[in-house]
Amino acid sequence: MSKEKILIVEDEANIARVLQLELEHEGYETSIVSDGESALQSVERETWSLLLLDVMIPILSGIEVLRRMRTGGNQTPVILLTARDTIVDKVMGLDQGANDYVTKPFEIEELLARIRACLRVQGNIIPQQDTILSMDNLSVNLQTREVVRDNTLIDLTPREFDLLIYLMQHPKQVLNRDQILENVWGFDYYGDTNVVDVYIRYLRQKIDKPFPNPLINTIRGVGYSMRESKK
Repeated sequence: MSKEKILIVEDEANIARVLQLELEHEGYETSIVSDGESALQSVERETWSLLLLDVMIPILSGIEVLRRMRTGGNQTPVILLTARDTIVDKVMGLDQGANDYVTKPFEIEELLARIRACLRVQGNIIPQQDTILSMDNLSVNLQTREVVRDNTLIDLTPREFDLLIYLMQHPKQVLNRDQILENVWGFDYYGDTNVVDVYIRYLRQKIDKPFPNPLINTIRGVGYSMRESKK
């Protein structure tokens, strides 16, 4: 079985080296680049399992690297590393398609847990037998990651996409927050369970609000369920 490959994009040499040593100790194959332009070249040249992408890097910022990757259709999982801990920076990164973020200084065990969770979710969301999921007038192509409702193309972040897939793979089932966290964020997720409610709200704004028939239902006191609306 081949090793999972992680690209470390970090301009502080000592931090990059520590990350490399820890990741290789955990069995990952790694490489280091120190600026945004080199990161894009590496992503275009090779296939990576995941990127650890520092936001404040030379030439092109981490956010710009991420934006160009997603615009170009590259859906490699990305965990942002940032010294800034503001809501604006977190939201900007997630809106551009980051799968997760870690604020410096961080504990290496937390970062490793987030990497495991991110890779596990990425490996589990696409079933072998189907490439198209559909419900009512909503369809999702798992290979191209295109989401269409009523002939309207909908742009989702990677986390919103993973959440939608999980809901659609369990139609009519009532899913509680712990189940959703476990299967979308991963078993090792560290954080507030309210993140589920936040992302359900994001998803509804795109999937349900512009259309007459809502598909995502709140089951009061329990969780959420995705089902076709009664005509």
